Amino acid sequence: MFLNIPNREKIKISNVILDFNGTIAVDGKLIGGVANKINNLSAIINFVVVTADTYGTVEQELAGVDCKIINLSKSKEFKSKLDVLNFLGKEQTICVGNGFNDRIVLKESVLGISILQEEGLSLEALIASDFVCKSIIDVFSCIENPYRIKATLRD
Repeated sequence: MFLNIPNREKIKISNVILDFNGTIAVDGKLIGGVANKINNLSAIINFVVVTADTYGTVEQELAGVDCKIINLSKSKEFKSKLDVLNFLGKEQTICVGNGFNDRIVLKESVLGISILQEEGLSLEALIASDFVCKSIIDVFSCIENPYRIKATLRD
């Protein structure tokens, strides 16, 4: 997927890092429609869910969903979301989150998207983001139709 935003370099997006709780799940339960969106879009973009898995439900909730799960509370390879972002490549990765612990990857990624849903949005995550969506489904809609991103971020 390519993003061509006026007055910026053309960006090739290969990956999307998604936070789990508060972003694609509420209270440990996957938000309706998320599995279908990821499965449909995974043909063009790589989805990586990075979480500490507060509720212990990530594996169960994402069974059958075409994404990689990195559980930071169990990972020997990665200690933080920033480690994952650096491994994937900042210049080709979108990050989506809502929490205080997402602020660094939202700022460091080529495109940081924060969302305000039922679990709230950390002020630090908001400030670190390039833009905000009102739901995770809206984020997927922006990936499906990149002109929405272009319209939001153009000079």
